[in-house]
Amino acid sequence: MNTFHNGYRGLSLVLLLNWDRILVLSAIAIALTATAFLTSYR
Repeated sequence: MNTFHNGYRGLSLVLLLNWDRILVLSAIAIALTATAFLTSYR
């Protein structure tokens, strides 16, 4: 249980430090997916 707690705390720290990178990467992926979807019906 202690290992699980430490791993979860480490994961939350990584997400806290890299939330902006995750947000930018997901926004780019959504934009590319939406562009591919919209141009495929043109």
